[in-house]
Amino acid sequence: MAGVFFAFSTFVMNALARLQPKEGITAMQAINITAINPLFMGIFLGTAATCIFIAGSSLLNWYQPKSAHLLIGSLFYLVGAFGVTILFNVPLNEALAIANPDSANGASLWANYLANWTIWNHVRTISALLASAAITIALYE
Repeated sequence: MAGVFFAFSTFVMNALARLQPKEGITAMQAINITAINPLFMGIFLGTAATCIFIAGSSLLNWYQPKSAHLLIGSLFYLVGAFGVTILFNVPLNEALAIANPDSANGASLWANYLANWTIWNHVRTISALLASAAITIALYE
């Protein structure tokens, strides 16, 4: 997931920001529609489910050296990637989904969307990278 978030943070949103608001809105609406597919959602939700299992397992086996890194990694993903997506990025996507790309209100919404969605995506990116790092460290403990 970190790679997907990283792509949006480093170049996708910058490319969309170069478009006229109507084109940017239309493109992002299409991205948001196509993102909801079995493969992406399976990995996104499956990673969250796996992190819940890992967090619980690490708490039950706290005496093991790797438990702290596993718990930290799981929490980074669950709170910083999954939670931020649900609480911030999805509501912004839902507001954009009903926006009229041709309206003045659409242009205003697009400017707000670009700023806020991208900031929250940076949070998701950093959180997912930190989750990956912590869990990788645990694998070598």
